[in-house]
Amino acid sequence: MQLKAQDLEQAIPLWRELAGSVPRLINYSENHTFRFDVSGGAAYTLRVHRPDYQNNANIQSELAWLEALRRDTDLPIPEAIRGVDGAFLQKFDTPDGRPRHAVLFRFIAGQEPSPEENLVGLFGVLGNYAARLHEHVIGWNMPTGFERQAWTAATILDADGLWGDWRVAPGVEGEIRPLLDRVTAALWRRLGKYGLGPNRYGLIHADMRLGNLLVEGDAVSLIDFDDCGLCWFTYDFAAAISFHETHETIPALKAAWLDSYQRVRRLNAEDIAAIDSMVMLRRMALLAWIGSHVETNLAQTHVNGFAQGTADLAERYLGGAIWR
Repeated sequence: MQLKAQDLEQAIPLWRELAGSVPRLINYSENHTFRFDVSGGAAYTLRVHRPDYQNNANIQSELAWLEALRRDTDLPIPEAIRGVDGAFLQKFDTPDGRPRHAVLFRFIAGQEPSPEENLVGLFGVLGNYAARLHEHVIGWNMPTGFERQAWTAATILDADGLWGDWRVAPGVEGEIRPLLDRVTAALWRRLGKYGLGPNRYGLIHADMRLGNLLVEGDAVSLIDFDDCGLCWFTYDFAAAISFHETHETIPALKAAWLDSYQRVRRLNAEDIAAIDSMVMLRRMALLAWIGSHVETNLAQTHVNGFAQGTADLAERYLGGAIWR
């Protein structure tokens, strides 16, 4: 169900900052994001969570990491606003009677970058951000009860994956299906060999794609930690090129990301070699997501030819390297 501004009647009183303001919907992919402009020039964004994805503990854990990052680093990330009751996470009922979780954030100005721009400098910034996030995680004592999903071969490639089953996505037919079966088997094997060592696997943003960046002049803000979870650290690069894995500029973006990342945190040869597996795994996750979220604008933007593009990527991956 797509929510409208009038559906937030019970949500607005949960934050003093929103008194007398009128919301407008600015984004709907899975969660809803509403903007509130209030007197004095302040602005806020309200994230209304979709039902049946993240539970109370999951969201509280995301917010705990955001709060720790804001305390321990100067990374430009969202700032959550406490409600009248002092809690970041709130709950309200929509007119259809369904309860929804919601979090209010201070508004961040900026625009989503385009894949047609020169993104080399931007990917240098992203490499730096990713390394600093991972450094923080390695040294952070997670609070008791911390709970986030894991992004692994099982949770992405299995039929009951977190984002659905890639096997039933549009276009997975004919010769594409057996090829993707082969790449699934290869991913299981290669990721199993790579392993889950603490220097290569931990809590990551997991969705650092262009749609979750806001650029304002020289400032680049990283938003939407809703999919953060346990995964391999270099998956954050794979997520950054989401939907654009076959673009001709990717090798240059990868080089910029790696150079910047390693100025903060070194990777070994195995980590760098595993990036192809991360990109292929992410592409399979996106294929499953398109199949299970075909009603969203984002899925509809990319659905045509996405399965064939995934098959092309798989052939190159199985042949030894995604990018020559």
